[in-house]
Amino acid sequence: MQSAPRSLAASPSASAARAARHRLLAWLVLLLVLLSIAGLVVGSEGFSIRGLLSDLQGAQAELILWEIRAPRTVGALLVGALLGLAGAIAQGVFRNPLADPFLLGSAAGASLAVVAVLAVGSLAGGLLSTMGAAQWLLDLGLAGAAFGGALGGVLLTVLMARGAQHSLRLLLAGVVVGVVLGAAADLITTWVPAALRGKQAFMLGTTGYLSWQSVALLAATLTLTLPIALRLSRLLDALSLGEDSAQSLGLPVAQLRLVLLAQLALCTGVAVSQAGLVAFVGLVAPHIVRRFAPSASAFFLLASACAGAALLLAADVLARGLIAPRELPVGILTAVLGGAYLLRLMHRSAAR
Repeated sequence: MQSAPRSLAASPSASAARAARHRLLAWLVLLLVLLSIAGLVVGSEGFSIRGLLSDLQGAQAELILWEIRAPRTVGALLVGALLGLAGAIAQGVFRNPLADPFLLGSAAGASLAVVAVLAVGSLAGGLLSTMGAAQWLLDLGLAGAAFGGALGGVLLTVLMARGAQHSLRLLLAGVVVGVVLGAAADLITTWVPAALRGKQAFMLGTTGYLSWQSVALLAATLTLTLPIALRLSRLLDALSLGEDSAQSLGLPVAQLRLVLLAQLALCTGVAVSQAGLVAFVGLVAPHIVRRFAPSASAFFLLASACAGAALLLAADVLARGLIAPRELPVGILTAVLGGAYLLRLMHRSAAR
């Protein structure tokens, strides 16, 4: 006789949680649609309907909309989705709400690789120019170097931590790798100052060079990683109860954690290779989902990817429109907006 009231009392709570999840997803989808439209509208004159009509009537309308604004808008959405997904994976694996995609040395590794390519290109610029290879080095070398460097940083962290068995050891190894690789990048820029400007542009992040080729790579990566992460969401649910509890359920924790770290490295590496180090998106997106619709890890991963896409797309639109015809580095806006949100969240938590 006591079980019926208990089930009746639990039902409204479950339905309220389900409604919150549906509501959050609906808002995120609506926001993504509106921001995508805004991404096509914003041009050299900023937020201007007259400028848009002028672009549509001009001879280069197809070039402006299809070859420049459309791939940049879709690419920014996909980069944000990868960073949001990577941030959710990181916070789930380490059971730490302050974990972000760059925690395991991927940012430092990508930065070092980019600086190394820029330094080699600067030192051998004359020879490369005579061989006709300078543009190839810049177009292919920087993206490939950033991707390889990000994956290399994570791999070095895992090797230093002797596998993925211990979360604390992984975190400490990531800090050490980040400091060492960052120092190596600074040493190269001291030796070859010409590489400093390229490093600064990479560190600030930009969506200005996204093309349809970038969109294809980003979409393929998201299509590969998101289903695998959702399939492994059960491990994240178990880890939220503690590693001992996860192992007691018969899950191969170390092996599955290693697979999730590989997903994290792949998402981060591809995103960084196409847009540079865009700060705070992977950290803030999971917080937004956790605040408005706390749920199991499967929904958490999916919604974090959507929230990350909306955050970076909003930052891209603002970066193009605030001081048009000039542009702000998108990483600056994500840092300001994300930092302000986290400070507000900390203030509200302290007030309680």
